[in-house]
Amino acid sequence: MATPRRDLVTVCLRGAGQVFFMENAVTGAFFLAAIAYASHATGTWAILAGALLGLVVSTLTARLLDYDRKTIDAGLFGFNGILVGVAVPSFLAITPQLWVCVVVGAAASTVFASAFSATLTRQWGIPASTGPFVLTGWLIVAAAYSFGGLKVAAGAPEFATDYLRGVSAMPAPMEFGRILLRNIGQVFLLGSEVSGALVLAGILVASVPAGIAALTGSGVATLVAVGMGADPVLVSQGLYGFSAVLTAIAVGVVFFPPSVKGALYASLATVVTVFVEGALNVMVAPDGIPSFTAPYVLTMYLFVAAASGSGGDGNRGAVDTDASAV
Repeated sequence: MATPRRDLVTVCLRGAGQVFFMENAVTGAFFLAAIAYASHATGTWAILAGALLGLVVSTLTARLLDYDRKTIDAGLFGFNGILVGVAVPSFLAITPQLWVCVVVGAAASTVFASAFSATLTRQWGIPASTGPFVLTGWLIVAAAYSFGGLKVAAGAPEFATDYLRGVSAMPAPMEFGRILLRNIGQVFLLGSEVSGALVLAGILVASVPAGIAALTGSGVATLVAVGMGADPVLVSQGLYGFSAVLTAIAVGVVFFPPSVKGALYASLATVVTVFVEGALNVMVAPDGIPSFTAPYVLTMYLFVAAASGSGGDGNRGAVDTDASAV
């Protein structure tokens, strides 16, 4: 078996891939391409710069703090950092202080990840996943309201369709397909179906079952959100589906062996995630703080904990992709 590459570029690419549980550098490259496309399409290159900076800083922080080298090389200290790097320029206006937040936040996410591992994972067998990113993101956005050098930016694109104008109760088939892809892209806070397609391609490179789970979770979440009468603007932007996509992959493929029973369990978790998304949006929106992937984190923690005594190993794993050689 070939010795896994441990150079910084490869490890960072694996870190990008681990956002969707893939220890695969090629997958990570697809994800960065998705971020680059969205940055180009919106003219906001700070998002790509933040992603790269957050990815490198979080990985180097783990090395400097002498954390477990095998865990570092698998990219497990990079994926929270890249999400911090994408989120900060997405929600804060571009200022010199913003880049300080990216660096500090990415480094802090690594420390938080280690703390989660030493407590949540070690004591109860629950993987930290994107919990450190959620905590870091909430702290930075909330702190922005206290610091004059930081300004919370707002606004997201709207798409003029019959569904959004209330003419139709359901998105048209083509629009439904675009929403499925936006759900996937929004894990990286990318509201572009092209970016979502690139992310999906990256997932499929590493794992076909995970790709199927991503699409299935996206579809289920969209149907539930539309059926429950969620805000069409938010549904169309993919903001009711991205956490559910992660839940479907995590519960249906990564943390439990695929099976009929597992698929039913994952389906329930996916539906619950949509309700948690709606609840958290109401709870945090008045404070001007986005939910990030908190609906996924909360649901996954509960479903993994509930199954820990009935066959779930509870350890954060990665899809078997032979990715160590990439």
